[in-house]
Amino acid sequence: MASVFVPHTTAGLTINENADPNVRKDILSALEKMAPSTGDYKHAEGNSHAHIKASLVGSSVRVFVETAQIMLGTWQGIFLCEFDGPRTRNVLVRITPS
Repeated sequence: MASVFVPHTTAGLTINENADPNVRKDILSALEKMAPSTGDYKHAEGNSHAHIKASLVGSSVRVFVETAQIMLGTWQGIFLCEFDGPRTRNVLVRITPS
């Protein structure tokens, strides 16, 4: 099993379709509607929308690993979602035996 974690409050991780780039655009568009970049937010840094989007997406994914290969579906990919950047990010991966 591989656990992938991003230790940041304005970035997230998700698994989704990796074949059609319009899927990514649609997801970003929907998240922007839910948490617009400009809004009546109280957070002083001006990046509340990024915190909200990161909370909606989540900060980790887990995937099966078999014979040193990540077992994703045919169309799947793991995405680092940057909501307040560009920034330098850390992504932590831990492999644990099943």
